[in-house]
Amino acid sequence: MLRRRRRPPVLAEVSALRSGQARPGALDRAELAAFADLSQTLGGSRAVLVTGGGKSRVALGLAAAAAVAGKRVVLLECDLERPALAGSLGLAGGPGLHEYLRREVEAEQILQSLVLAGPASAGATAPLVCIVAGRPATSSAPLLTLEDFDHAVEKLRRAYDLAILDGPPLSGDRDSLRAVAGPVDATLVCGGRTEIPKKPPIPVTGFVVQD
Repeated sequence: MLRRRRRPPVLAEVSALRSGQARPGALDRAELAAFADLSQTLGGSRAVLVTGGGKSRVALGLAAAAAVAGKRVVLLECDLERPALAGSLGLAGGPGLHEYLRREVEAEQILQSLVLAGPASAGATAPLVCIVAGRPATSSAPLLTLEDFDHAVEKLRRAYDLAILDGPPLSGDRDSLRAVAGPVDATLVCGGRTEIPKKPPIPVTGFVVQD
């Protein structure tokens, strides 16, 4: 008899970013505590993919909480078709992952440092390292399905205590999403209570609800 696959659990509930709030890196103490609890729940995961609605906020929150806990953390933007991380955090728009996968730049050229704001600024012992997507790609699948992408994630796993991947959207190209999900240890799907899909297109560790 076939058993119905169990729905992944809700691992955290966090507030959605409101208009007029400080930049996403400026988490308040309650948010920082919620993301710290989520980080503890993920245990020994060294590479975590975040996708779904509000994914960038959750990815950054998780990365900030881990940095405050003393971990060396890198945040990698993998949404090559709709880059947004640089604009939201005041980082340079490139070069980034796009240019690296096209072998136009070396690894050290795509690393940027983000000094965290708010309560996180007092706890982090080192800046959060960010890799933006770079210039927009017409299609991300040809780049993200390359072995070079898997190799890049593996290098980050060796160089940092935690790699957070801000992934492609759930509604986007499935080949891209599956490629990014391949080399990670855990996958989080984010969104409002009515937005999270019942059957995500990739295996999911848990959900993060944003109200």
